[in-house]
Amino acid sequence: MGDQRGVVALDEVGREDVALVGGKGAQLGELRRIEGVRVPDGVCVTTAAFRRAVAGSDRGQPVVPPEVADELAAALNRLGGTATRFAVRSSATSEDQPSASFAGQHDTFLGVEAASVADRVAACWSSLGTARAVAYRRNHDVDELGVTMAVVVQRMVDARVSGVLFTADPLSGHRRTCRVEAVEGLGDALVSGRVAPQAWTMRAGVVGARPSGAALLTDAELDELERAGRRIEAHAGGPQDVEWCLDDDGLWIVQSRPITTLFPVPETGDDGFHVYVSVGHQQMMTDAMTPFGLSVWRMTTPRPMEVAGSRLFVDVTPQLASPATRAPMLEMFGRSDPLLRDALEAVLERDELGSPPEQAPGGPPLPSGPPTPPDPDPAVVPELIARNRASVDQLRVDIAALSGPEVCACIRRDLDELRALLFAPDSSAVVMAAMEAAWWLNDRMEEWLGVRSAVDALTRSVPHNVTADMGLALLDVADAVRPHPAVVALLGALRGDEGEEVLDALAEVPGGREASGALRSWLEEYGVRCVGEIDITRPRWRETPGALAPLILGHVAAFAPGESARRWAEGLEEAARAERDLLARVRGLPDGEVKAAETEARIRLVRTFTGYREYPKFGMVSRYALYRDALLREVDRLVGDGALAARDDAWLLTFDELEEALRTGGVDRDVIAGRREAHAGHRTLSPPRVLTSDGEALHGSHRRTDAPADALLGLGVSAGVVEGRARVLLDIGDGIVEPGDVLVTRFTDPSWSPLFVSAGGLVTEVGGLMTHGAVVAREYGLPAIVGVDRATELVPDGAWVRLDGTRGTVEVVEGR
Repeated sequence: MGDQRGVVALDEVGREDVALVGGKGAQLGELRRIEGVRVPDGVCVTTAAFRRAVAGSDRGQPVVPPEVADELAAALNRLGGTATRFAVRSSATSEDQPSASFAGQHDTFLGVEAASVADRVAACWSSLGTARAVAYRRNHDVDELGVTMAVVVQRMVDARVSGVLFTADPLSGHRRTCRVEAVEGLGDALVSGRVAPQAWTMRAGVVGARPSGAALLTDAELDELERAGRRIEAHAGGPQDVEWCLDDDGLWIVQSRPITTLFPVPETGDDGFHVYVSVGHQQMMTDAMTPFGLSVWRMTTPRPMEVAGSRLFVDVTPQLASPATRAPMLEMFGRSDPLLRDALEAVLERDELGSPPEQAPGGPPLPSGPPTPPDPDPAVVPELIARNRASVDQLRVDIAALSGPEVCACIRRDLDELRALLFAPDSSAVVMAAMEAAWWLNDRMEEWLGVRSAVDALTRSVPHNVTADMGLALLDVADAVRPHPAVVALLGALRGDEGEEVLDALAEVPGGREASGALRSWLEEYGVRCVGEIDITRPRWRETPGALAPLILGHVAAFAPGESARRWAEGLEEAARAERDLLARVRGLPDGEVKAAETEARIRLVRTFTGYREYPKFGMVSRYALYRDALLREVDRLVGDGALAARDDAWLLTFDELEEALRTGGVDRDVIAGRREAHAGHRTLSPPRVLTSDGEALHGSHRRTDAPADALLGLGVSAGVVEGRARVLLDIGDGIVEPGDVLVTRFTDPSWSPLFVSAGGLVTEVGGLMTHGAVVAREYGLPAIVGVDRATELVPDGAWVRLDGTRGTVEVVEGR
């Protein structure tokens, strides 16, 4: 039955007693154990008392049981009785956790007379069931059945000044910077937002930013606060949000909870200063990844990567610190993602890097700049694609016959083949030739002719772009669906998670055989893809074809038959027209024939090789899909044997751990439970482009003065100006993009390209000039801007917006 006491003193409890006194009570008891930290005397009305009250209540609000009321009255007398005022504060068992603080979700009462304390305890109990508290628990995946409520009752401090101390700066994330906020009197005015606080930042006793005017705190008091905060942080094992107050007796700590909004720092065991670049921003997939997905991605890439917040980061400290590699690296990042370059330059301005550290073993340096392209033979592209397809076909045969740990062994061997294909010199030469030619054309055409983003029109309808072809091919599937009302009706009734049975159901309705055949063919070619496809744990489209139904139906409603062929032909004509115009204008320049020959050669490179940019990744996810199929067969055996409770539990293990589980048949359920909780917290965080080992999160800024005053700034990656209704989507399944809509989202990986067919424009928070969304947007002739910070928050869904993909600006013209 556990501890059944109704009232316990704070001195009797600590962090191990959350089940008895809730999160706040356990924290306060723990704080009283720290030398040099003063916490007001108090008691806790326990969860056991709460359960007795609920069980004995026949009314909506629980009442303090008589025996508990007697215990409480005796405790209040020991704390000062009628001569004392008390703070009565809720302490749910779910509060003050690393992944959810529950700040402000439950009731607190200050200045309570002893005679009213019991009534306030009952009110705190009732606040567990308020709509806001229930919604908060639901949003943080907190089990409703496991939540109970204790209540803390403490002597009130007659505060002269109160406030909060963050032992890590909550604005920048910097772990060695404290932030102090203070108001006169009680701290509830600060917490509720009724009074603007004075604020200071501090680091190692040195005060940085200060408030203007007469300060509420002296430097000595600030120093005492910082020292107390560091003691609490060291004891708690992580950054803390500390509530404090000062009276004539000195400093009192009245609460401390983990800061839950900080992005974690990679745990490398190295005390030196490091600078990390987000892999997700380069891959256009910034969602949290599972432990299994992270481990497979790290096995795929030859460069060492660190994990933080369920995302991957690359340590660029050696390249950034060395004068020999710094400028080329910044140039490379600046071309692809100006925000990333700006964030790195912000770090450099502080001169914290010191002398260049040694290159980390085990991985090549980052690209230091574009090499001169070798002008590959155009015939190499079909050869590269055929080689990749043949390799995938061989893997399909090899892995199908294996079971148990042999599956993992096969994947380990095949990852060598995958890396060889991804980083093959002839493949890289094709990609670099296209990129260098594109840079050359954009730079020269702007310099010679004043034409910005000249390459965008030249890359319409290029050959071998598997991602763009995928989007156009789905228009052909819509053509097969459109004539058949029964098929349209069936697709309209599907859920997004429905599986392969959809195809069989389609074949049974009038006209369904043709539609089912078209969709099956599309899935055979492209069904290895999905949203977030670099995470192997994400279900592929061929597993959940129901997810495609809204896209197909959108095409059915928006387009006439033959739209795919029409778009391809229009793209070819636009590219040819742009080429003729540019060459004619260049020939009119001094040395025009020479310049025109150079320009035409670069155009040939761009049109021949740009499409292949998409294929290596498609080859990778094709292999990932085969790995996933084989692994799921083995995971299902572990579920059937009872080692795993559900399929998804497997993805909370690393690759090595799952391989061991297949070998032994055993899994540590506690490890899975802990990782599930951590992953749930990480999913709520947004990763920065750049992260330092001090925890500072840098997102970068667009430093431009050539834009309209109210415009949102980004990197224009596909030229053109368009106006339309903003369609803000956080997930591809969140809604329909109608023709002409400007799609606004956080990021787009290749799975989003079918939406580009309908959209009139594209705005993303993440991305660069050569990321997949940018490449496909240019091929479709879709004006696009990437790197627009907080676009999904600042652009209202349904507002009328003007997007300039040449200048890189977004303006809300109606509906702000």
